Amino acid sequence: MDDDEGQSQDGTAETRVDSGDLVDFRHATFYGPVAGKIQHDHHAAPRPAATWPHRVGSIPPQASCFQDRAHTACLSTALATDSTAVVTVPNLAGVVVGLGGVGKTQLVAHYARTVWQAGDLDILVWVPATSRSDVVTGYAAAAAALLGDTAPNDPGQAAAAFLAWLEPMSAQRACRWMVVLDDVTDPVHLNGLWPPVSPTGRTLVTTRRQDAALTTGRCRIDVGVFTPDEALAYLTAALPHPELPEQLAGLADDLGHLPLALSQAAAYLADICITTADYRQLLADRSGQLHDAAPDALPDGQRLTVAATWSLSIEHADRLRPVGLARPLLSLASFLSANGIPETVLTSSPARTYLAHHRTPDASGGLAPEASEPVSGRDVRLSLTALRRLSLIQHNPTNSGTAVRVHQLVQRAVRDTLTADHYYRTARTAADALLSAWPEIEDNTTPTEVLRANTAALTSCAEEALYRPDTHEVLYRLGHSLGEAGHVTAAHAHFRYLTDATTARLGPDHPDTLRARGCRANSLGDTGDTARAAVAFFELLVDQIRVLGRGHPRNITARNNLATLLGDSGQAAAAAAVLVDLLPDTERTLGKDHPYTLATRGNLASWQGRAGIATPEATAASYATILDEEIRVLGENHPQTLTTRQNLARWCGRSGQAAKAAATYADLLTDYIRVLGEDHPHTLAVRGNLAGWQGRAGIATPEATAASYATILDDEIRVLGENHPQTLTARNNLAHWLGEAGDAAGAARALTELLPHMTDLLSANHPDVLTTRNNLAQWRGRAGDPAAAAEILVDVLHDRSRLLGKEHPDTLFTRSALAYWRTEAQSNTAGVNE
Repeated sequence: MDDDEGQSQDGTAETRVDSGDLVDFRHATFYGPVAGKIQHDHHAAPRPAATWPHRVGSIPPQASCFQDRAHTACLSTALATDSTAVVTVPNLAGVVVGLGGVGKTQLVAHYARTVWQAGDLDILVWVPATSRSDVVTGYAAAAAALLGDTAPNDPGQAAAAFLAWLEPMSAQRACRWMVVLDDVTDPVHLNGLWPPVSPTGRTLVTTRRQDAALTTGRCRIDVGVFTPDEALAYLTAALPHPELPEQLAGLADDLGHLPLALSQAAAYLADICITTADYRQLLADRSGQLHDAAPDALPDGQRLTVAATWSLSIEHADRLRPVGLARPLLSLASFLSANGIPETVLTSSPARTYLAHHRTPDASGGLAPEASEPVSGRDVRLSLTALRRLSLIQHNPTNSGTAVRVHQLVQRAVRDTLTADHYYRTARTAADALLSAWPEIEDNTTPTEVLRANTAALTSCAEEALYRPDTHEVLYRLGHSLGEAGHVTAAHAHFRYLTDATTARLGPDHPDTLRARGCRANSLGDTGDTARAAVAFFELLVDQIRVLGRGHPRNITARNNLATLLGDSGQAAAAAAVLVDLLPDTERTLGKDHPYTLATRGNLASWQGRAGIATPEATAASYATILDEEIRVLGENHPQTLTTRQNLARWCGRSGQAAKAAATYADLLTDYIRVLGEDHPHTLAVRGNLAGWQGRAGIATPEATAASYATILDDEIRVLGENHPQTLTARNNLAHWLGEAGDAAGAARALTELLPHMTDLLSANHPDVLTTRNNLAQWRGRAGDPAAAAEILVDVLHDRSRLLGKEHPDTLFTRSALAYWRTEAQSNTAGVNE
């Protein structure tokens, strides 16, 4: 099943010689043998030229359970119009390009055998072409067969004579020939040895190389791994006993649908007599290596196991410029996602430092002259090109998110070659590189989803390394990224797992474990379960004070988060009380001008305002004072200063100064655009707040406000994506202003469409989902269906009472609304009866 292993020679003794300068024999006449490096027996019978049809060389036998693929038809089509085709591996989404083991040789052998048996060829020459001397030897054997006694004895001259014989001659009978050069490892090997272009001749080359020197001016035919259907059909036919289709499909996925791997897996299963499920478990065992899953006797004449198939290609790539970087670069990529690695990860500073320290020595044990220089981003991109030329990776620089793809078995084989220490250092470097490439602000224009997938891939193959000597920061970043993207349930699941992992590996009192617990509590609050999250933070705070001491900065953070969760669960007064106690400790520990102290003062002002402890006017005044101090300490453009300006504008609006709030937001928008740019998520949020306050102040009509939100929504979908929480908020606001503009039915439709998206993203119990359901009831009622409004509110009241408590302000609001719409529904019923 392998594409370039187990090839047969033609039976001629091989003499390894340099071909030298080839003599042009196209117009020469041969009178007899010429003395050279190969001596013929002058007393032997004359050698007549072979009669047609004639075949030179041995076509590799067809593999058992061979799968005929669409590429055979591609070969027929290509060679009908092009006399030369180069068979490589595909540049298609989801497959690995240029990989040994995809079945190139088998496909070409099948095609050549089919054409030969159909009588469409007069001469077929099959030449193993792993080196230049192999090609010369194969050509010399062809010359001996086709020219008989007129063939030169010298291999180089004989090769030239064969190429001259292939040239079309007007006075001679046309010859339909095909030359197959199997497994070309270097384009240089064919310099001066390409068969001539002929209207009746065809040349096929199989190779892992993708160099322009091979493909330019010739028809390139790409061959990939099996499709899922082809892989399933192969395994079904190859296994001696029936297996469940889902297990076979799973095995094909585990092996990346690579034909060579599937054939060796089938042989192993047949030899050892184990089930597919047991074999998959063997593959999944990270303590073992890939060669442990290889059969003792390889099938179909294969010479190398899957684990060893790519070693020579890696050596070739490592010798290309910049010398010595391809191997360590492939090692680093082997810890990341097979489905796509951002180029920014591999060109990051940690990655380049790793490459400089692990550059492969040359044969003498030394390093190339350029090894003393730092590794640049250009060096990395050239090394990626070298790996692509040897078909070890797929490299598409135009796709920044998934620029580099490596087949999962190549990755596994490369990782298996590393020592334990090298394995650990490479894994930690991969984590450093991911963290370095992670954008500070996540939006739809950055490949954060791909970075999360790469972190998951790294964790799956090297999890232990990410907890030694401590928990790597990338594991925390992964969870925060999930939350920032709106995947709050997934974020909570991640931090729950991280807490268990750090507890098991580092102990319950390790600072990393305590940090993971804090992240888990925060993420629980983000899912809407604020009451349980507050309890989790209280328990964490007790342990942190015991382990770290009361004045530790982490305790300040935990107390601040506890206050937020208490407030979000409806206990605004309790939140304010926690912050009243916290503020003196923060001032004593960090100082009155510390950013965290100023943030604590802002949070205290907010919760006192929400609890009714302070009036909206007093709350706005507190924020004005804090703003002056933040401008003095942090500067006007600091993100915390800009946030305080937003809070000041909001409380001005709540105090009845809607026009002032709108004016403040208008000024803020100018500054946000200047500091962060038009597409920054915070800038988009300010635009939404500006539109809302302009609508409330009467500066803009409801229709104009709805139009503003429609524009903002388009931008947020473009920047953040359809299901980002901020995008969902914009859709909610758009529905509200549609209703205010008189289209209550349109508002209800918009919220009905929105609810499934919010439920999928946030869970049915999230406070925002409950708010949207409450709003839907209001607009259904205002659209003339008070009974439907009351029906919705019955369910909302039940859920809010259960989740938030009967005295939570939101619960009380829903109870009041339910009473109103029930009355309206009864009035409508009474009117109908009259």
